[in-house]
Amino acid sequence: MRCLAIDTALNGCSACVLEAGAAEPLAMETLPIERGHAEALLPLVERVMAKVEGGFPSLDRVAVTVGPGSFTGLRVGLSAARAIALAANIPCVGVTTLAAYAAPLIMQQEASVVVAAIDARHGHVYVQAMAPRGMALITPRIAPVREAVRMLGQASIRVVGTGADLFAQDARAFGLNVLSSDPAPSPDIVFVARLGLVADPASAPPRPYYLRPPDAKPQGHARIARADSVTGQGA
Repeated sequence: MRCLAIDTALNGCSACVLEAGAAEPLAMETLPIERGHAEALLPLVERVMAKVEGGFPSLDRVAVTVGPGSFTGLRVGLSAARAIALAANIPCVGVTTLAAYAAPLIMQQEASVVVAAIDARHGHVYVQAMAPRGMALITPRIAPVREAVRMLGQASIRVVGTGADLFAQDARAFGLNVLSSDPAPSPDIVFVARLGLVADPASAPPRPYYLRPPDAKPQGHARIARADSVTGQGA
């Protein structure tokens, strides 16, 4: 099986093509950018696919990061992934940024807790924590950093993600043993592909995974009265 993976969720624009069971991707490219994903993504995907024998028709599925992350970036990646999958008549699956961050550390099978932390601003993080052998200690959520740290007990931890240093600072202050802290600006695109290859399309849909309610809310109390089309009376 051959998978095209796309990531525009955070501070990067990435794509790669990976064969199931292969140690290295057939082709890949990553651009470290904070803005301009819409302009950068499709040319980047075209460059990656130009290096793959058989091109787009050789793909068996598309994987895309679904969040948490930048609202605009997520929409860019999701739109492109869905369009490519539709044109090729192949499945499209979603991979969370937290899972993609954590996967390389979990695969090392060390006896430490893996924490994926994405900076959500104002002292909060999007966070997920996994114990050795993949047992969930903190399910994906948005939480104040200190609250999330205290949910870990006295574990030795390895932290990765844009919120890694912020999380590690509070963890050390709380007395936790922080083995490593990697403030990677975006997940490793190869692991987005690896997770995409094993994902079940029925349970990993390509739709936004925000974890935070929208900031904008309907203003029902300030609704403008609507005139009835027949009587002209206000509705």
